[in-house]
Amino acid sequence: MAKEQKKREIEIINRKAAHEFHFLSEYEAGIMLTGTEIKSVRLGEVNLKDAYCVFKKNELYVRSMFIAEYKYGNQFNHEPRRTRKLLLKKQELKKLERRVKEKGFTIVPYRLYLSERGIAKLEIVLASGKKSYDKRHAIKERENKRDMARMKKMKI
Repeated sequence: MAKEQKKREIEIINRKAAHEFHFLSEYEAGIMLTGTEIKSVRLGEVNLKDAYCVFKKNELYVRSMFIAEYKYGNQFNHEPRRTRKLLLKKQELKKLERRVKEKGFTIVPYRLYLSERGIAKLEIVLASGKKSYDKRHAIKERENKRDMARMKKMKI
């Protein structure tokens, strides 16, 4: 019981991706990390803002994902922006690779979290880029929603 209370939820979300892309489908991928990387992830020292996914030799990798160096690491500490391999089923990899070869589709890392077993998982999405008018529409909806919430709060 004490362990369950001690364990805190780690969830890092790439909010910029939701603004820049239309999400078509989501996949849950394992991620190959070293010892000091997983310790930094558990401390929540991760940034997905500039991260992107690429295929190399029929395998999927995430590039430019920032995981801060572990504070108590020694000479075996990791490089913060190294390329990390993603673990997916072969059929999912083939399906994603086919879609990415089509014009206008990309794979974006959206959310990093720890599973119940304490394993780091990366939620990746197949996405297509938004046009500028789509972004303006999303901003307008968000502002309208905020205004409605303010009006509701004032009436109460």
